Amino acid sequence: MSSAQDPFYIVREEIQDSIDKLQSTFHRWEQTASNTGEYVHLTKELLTSCESIEWQVDELEKTISVASRDPAYYGLDEVELSRRRKWTGSARSQVGTVRRAVEKGKSNSATSKYQDTSRTNLYSAQDNDDFISSESDRQQLLMRQQDEELDELSASVERIGGVGLTIHEELSGQERILNDLSLEMETTSNRLDFVQKRVAMVMKKAGIKGQIMLIAFLVVVFIILFVLVFLT
Repeated sequence: MSSAQDPFYIVREEIQDSIDKLQSTFHRWEQTASNTGEYVHLTKELLTSCESIEWQVDELEKTISVASRDPAYYGLDEVELSRRRKWTGSARSQVGTVRRAVEKGKSNSATSKYQDTSRTNLYSAQDNDDFISSESDRQQLLMRQQDEELDELSASVERIGGVGLTIHEELSGQERILNDLSLEMETTSNRLDFVQKRVAMVMKKAGIKGQIMLIAFLVVVFIILFVLVFLT
């Protein structure tokens, strides 16, 4: 049976392709920072590929073990069987090397992540303490500012109260003046009414002649008063 028709070589070619892809992914994994999401993804992908290839190699070794019981039946000899065992051993060794490196890197990454987390928690605790201290200082400053503002407000209220009291006193004084003026006007009005009534009674009693004489007398009095006021 030619190698092109032998199932062993067909499967071996598929496994070799998987190993080549595994090696390529492994090189990418080595160049990727351990604190990235890509690193975690490649780690899972490599471990899954290792398990798959190891399973395929196990199945291939089982077929070699079956063929070794009667090599002539399968058209094989010890040289071919040895060559096949050597290849499966080499494939298993390559996959095992990748698996151990990835598992070690995964462990180191977890340890580094724990250390980073510890440092982060420590820094976070320090930052929290600093924040609490700063917040306390800020609260005290705000309280002092509020006390000062309350003192200023209290002084303003006292000043406004004093102004209000002064205005009240002035209004009370003006009210008293207005009351006095109103009383005087009422008194004057009463006196004027009384005088008007008296004059009306006198004029009524005096008749026409008396009214003329009274008017003349009043005109003379007005002229005298005018001269005394404006010409002297």
